[in-house]
Amino acid sequence: MSCFEIVATAKNGKARAGRLTTAHGVIETPVFMPVGTQATVKGVLPQLVADTGAQIVLSNTYHLMLRPGADLIRSMGGLHEFMKWPKPILTDSGGFQVFSLSGMRKITDEGVTFSSHLDGSKHLMTPRSVVDLQLAFGSDIMMPLDICTPFPAEKKQAAHDMRRTIEWELEAFRYWRDRANGSLLFAIIQGAGFLDLREECVSHLTAVDFPGYAIGGVSVGEPMADIHRTISAVTPMLPVNKPRYVMGLGLPENLRHAVTQGVDMFDCVIPTRLARHGQFFFGDGERRNIRNRVYFDDPMPLDPGCDCLACAQFSRAYIRHLIVAKEMLGSILLSVHNIRFLVRFVDRLRQEIIDGVC
Repeated sequence: MSCFEIVATAKNGKARAGRLTTAHGVIETPVFMPVGTQATVKGVLPQLVADTGAQIVLSNTYHLMLRPGADLIRSMGGLHEFMKWPKPILTDSGGFQVFSLSGMRKITDEGVTFSSHLDGSKHLMTPRSVVDLQLAFGSDIMMPLDICTPFPAEKKQAAHDMRRTIEWELEAFRYWRDRANGSLLFAIIQGAGFLDLREECVSHLTAVDFPGYAIGGVSVGEPMADIHRTISAVTPMLPVNKPRYVMGLGLPENLRHAVTQGVDMFDCVIPTRLARHGQFFFGDGERRNIRNRVYFDDPMPLDPGCDCLACAQFSRAYIRHLIVAKEMLGSILLSVHNIRFLVRFVDRLRQEIIDGVC
């Protein structure tokens, strides 16, 4: 499928700038994607998210299935209209919840049965039902049901999870292909830290024409060196002419490494999560805490080099006051800043690729 084009390649022959066409617009890559798990980027109005330069946001199929439900979202005109976000939306499959809610689910060949974390009710997610849910949402980019193997894992377990994931993804692809309706379905490469398993997974999933490929099962507790090792090894295995996405990546040092290896897309909850803990990005990715006493009477913006709303209008002293006073505006402003920081960080890497300086 020709939804992706490469417009420039870096000197190292790996990093690239591209354009990914979706039903709700063109995405210039590399791109950082803010996470809006429950149809909202936590605490930030959609217009403020757009003002950061974000081109696409994520929502989560598992959470939206439970609340408010696919039928309501469909009846409200789909997820874009429901959350008032006109740009592209990617929805995860629930595979991460297989990892994060391991005590509340049962995996069989058919799919995953969850005990709802809200009320304990049982919900079966299958390769086909996950596609149906995301079609009801009107997602631009959909992810198939997969198993995110925890860290650390025995190779036998990682292989079992990966092979079951392959079966589910191929079933999802066949089902989606007849119902695509303008959506894109990305494959997810699993295999934990075992590169031979990753290669086996790639071999099976590149045998069919998925519109894009994601590297899953990273940033699940393993050391940073292991994250970088997996990305460096798996990315060259993926098709050159398809977008490449590393799931759950958001720290600047990880983004920089992934871009240099030829990855195009990233998502993470970290900008808003850090903000709720009073932390903000500064400079080239340093993380600082606004609660520190040194900012008590500091008239400077969070980062003098940043052009976000928070930095343009408010001082460190004011934002510190808001956080200490537990006023919600404090975490909103820090969220806006942190999202804008990561968007600008990746945009700069893209421009360096286009300008031929990296």
